Amino acid sequence: MKNYDMTEKLAAIDKVISNGPYADTWESLSAYNVPKWYNGMRFGIFIHYGVFAVPAYDNEWYSRNMYEKDSVAYKHHIETYGKHTDFGYKDFIPMFKAENFDPDKWVHSFKDAGAQYVVPVAEHHDGFQMYDSDLSSFNAKDMGPHRDILGSLKKSCEDEGLIFGTSSHRIEHFFFQSGGREFESDITGEFHRGDLYWPSIKGPRDFDAIDGECVPTEEFMQDWLVRTCEIIDKYQPNILYFDWWIQRVELKPYLRKLLAYFYNRAASWGKEVVVNYKHDAIPFGIAVPDIERGQLAAQKPYRWQSDTAMCFNSWCYTEQNKYKEAKDILCDLIDIISKNGTMLLNIGPKADGTFSDEETAILKEIGSWLKTNHEAVFDAAPYRTYGEGNVSIVEGAFQDGNVKAFSSEDFRFLAGNGHIYVIAMRPSKDGNYAVKSFAKKQGLFNSPIAEIVRLGDNSPLEFTHDGDALRIKCNSSDSDDLPVVFRLSI
Repeated sequence: MKNYDMTEKLAAIDKVISNGPYADTWESLSAYNVPKWYNGMRFGIFIHYGVFAVPAYDNEWYSRNMYEKDSVAYKHHIETYGKHTDFGYKDFIPMFKAENFDPDKWVHSFKDAGAQYVVPVAEHHDGFQMYDSDLSSFNAKDMGPHRDILGSLKKSCEDEGLIFGTSSHRIEHFFFQSGGREFESDITGEFHRGDLYWPSIKGPRDFDAIDGECVPTEEFMQDWLVRTCEIIDKYQPNILYFDWWIQRVELKPYLRKLLAYFYNRAASWGKEVVVNYKHDAIPFGIAVPDIERGQLAAQKPYRWQSDTAMCFNSWCYTEQNKYKEAKDILCDLIDIISKNGTMLLNIGPKADGTFSDEETAILKEIGSWLKTNHEAVFDAAPYRTYGEGNVSIVEGAFQDGNVKAFSSEDFRFLAGNGHIYVIAMRPSKDGNYAVKSFAKKQGLFNSPIAEIVRLGDNSPLEFTHDGDALRIKCNSSDSDDLPVVFRLSI
């Protein structure tokens, strides 16, 4: 087991903070500005890959749920692998070989899908690091695949010209596998910093609480800081994403240190970087807010991100995965960018390093649509209003289980290069579209329209423009049920 001098590591972190432009105070960190390059982000790929892909059951919380007595995963584990005393979560690690992991192939497929940035998970709640760590032996370089998965993906991203980011879900590990202490399992006795099961403290009843029960210890918070700074130093990500539980009040001093450290290190590299956060864990304006499996109901003047998955039920690969349709993912993407957001879409590779046929098909369909309609997504920005229609977006997290019943009367608007882009979320059966927001009215929209074309075809379309609506006639066949993009030349 690896060990390290905590005092020495913390002193090195403090030195970087003291020598950089940012101090570890909210006031100092408020000088941060979201970089211009991030304003151009529309679509990224999230990757949940790890030991949890070996059982390929339940979801990425298998490492917790298998120790939650009488849960579905608990019963499945005993039936499939035997008692927890004989086969615990740690025993999946040798089975995680990633024998077909090809980072170049992965990243090439992401680029073909239209992705601009890639954010693989560096460490999930299970505590297994997907990178070469000096702080614990429970990492993908020393165990399992015996490969630096994160480092390999970083190189492939840079070779393909994609922005590289990564995420840390480490903070939740404090309590994640604590159920194993409630009965006879391999999580018994005393564990120490660096152990996979350390510390396995009984978890909170309310995961979203900012204080109260399940208080993280000083040593664990220090270890969280040191581990995250190791990721920053070794991989120099442009984006650093944090999952929930960093909202805990006890973590705030360490969170301020982490932000100051990252921003100062980035300044020394000559980079501009982004941090994603949830649950108001960071004061507004110091980083970019993220909404898990959800969207915003209205357009915002600030940048924000929605992270979601290709599956309804899991972030990682399981044999029970229920996949979304590409057309619905595209509608969510369009809605998000029309409101000044960016989508981070997750893929969950199999344990051997290959993608499921379903996820491969989704990537290809998204990529094909984005290639045809590239200028409306990547060369445009939000219009003065995001759109119109009959479907109301429910604001907030965990809403993507409700598939939205968009029709040809639902539109989203973007603008760029002197054009306005009107996107019908679903094609019209008769080829007729009526856009009420662009009715010819003084003070609302009173500009002459020179030409309207459908992207992909680019031949001029018939249209009428009066005080009730802009009416477009499109005779193209639409058997695929994907969004339709019209370019208005003013």
